[in-house]
Amino acid sequence: MNKKCLAVAAAMCVAAGLCAAEVKSTKIEDVDRYMTYKEPDTENLIWFKPSIDENAPFKLIGFAWYGKDGEYFRLPKEPGVTLRDGVTYLAKHTAGGQVRFRTNSNRVVVRAKTRGFGVMNHMPQTGSGGFDLYVGDGTKQNFCGTTTYGVNETEFKSQLFGAGDGKTMHDFTLNFPLYNGVESVEIGIDKDAQLEQPLPFSDDRPVVIYGTSITQGGCASRPGMLFTNILSRRLNVPFINLGFSGNGCGDPELAELICQIPNPRLIILDYEANSLTLDMNTTLEPFMDILRKNLPDTPILIMTRVRFSEEATLKTNTMADERSNAAAVRFQHQKNEYDRWVKKGDKHIYFLDGGTLMGDDYADCFVDGIHPTDLGFYRMANTMEPVLTQIFEQEK
Repeated sequence: MNKKCLAVAAAMCVAAGLCAAEVKSTKIEDVDRYMTYKEPDTENLIWFKPSIDENAPFKLIGFAWYGKDGEYFRLPKEPGVTLRDGVTYLAKHTAGGQVRFRTNSNRVVVRAKTRGFGVMNHMPQTGSGGFDLYVGDGTKQNFCGTTTYGVNETEFKSQLFGAGDGKTMHDFTLNFPLYNGVESVEIGIDKDAQLEQPLPFSDDRPVVIYGTSITQGGCASRPGMLFTNILSRRLNVPFINLGFSGNGCGDPELAELICQIPNPRLIILDYEANSLTLDMNTTLEPFMDILRKNLPDTPILIMTRVRFSEEATLKTNTMADERSNAAAVRFQHQKNEYDRWVKKGDKHIYFLDGGTLMGDDYADCFVDGIHPTDLGFYRMANTMEPVLTQIFEQEK
């Protein structure tokens, strides 16, 4: 063998050895340093807990029943009514929760302890169990960071912002996990940083939405991509998210609890996806009756479910499902309920065909054909934004 052939053979052996070394690796962070979790520097930070106090610099949003116990429940800890077990469990999930604050800190670090791991088989851990942070003014907010943590870890620290100059005041919104409970959360900023009251919402009255796993946020990649959080940023209004995965069934007890929320600006009903045809036909009317008895002038939007991926294959053009007629019956029942109140002279009732929310090519908007990706939630927000804006204008 000549010298040239020997050199080529030696090079091939070296390359083979490198490849073999790479194959032996079992962790992505071993081959890509950008995938490595980095423990944040917490030196010279001061830590704050969010509060519902009107004068608190770290303002807690989205927890209508937050009390002195400091627990982040989406329903009362002692509701006074009997709830299905699934609702009680999911009420500990923090979908829609936010913290708003304003500071000139160079850094923003989050330190949290969660109730579970946030690990699901079809949803990113950053969405189910993580926090994310936005920076900006009013309706002009930009994403700047997501918490990362190890699988099966319930305590973590993450730096979500590090681009401050120590002078410029920035407005921040921290979004809570969508499918995990939070035992504690603290926000760390530089010790010498200034704090001010966060910018006010355009209207402090909350939009209350009741629904299913889609409402709760399955399966956004991070909390800020849930459609209610997108709408909160764009419209500069608070949302109270009462989406209960697999358990949004039109229970009258939930209607009674919704009536406890002070001065809602709008109530959205979006629970069809968890209702069999018979359920929808028997639950919507009493649910509406409870709301209207207690909140006669509060705007209510009845919104039917989004179209699922398989409906595109079957070429169905509306929510009327030609396979079994079941979806058509549910759709029509919701429309009939809307018409019932219109005929009564109700000036504050609205209807939205959820089948229009994602556009004609909606099949690509899902993880599993049912739960939206970020693209699906983004499109939902795009369609809902002008609808909500029109309702707000009409209700002035």
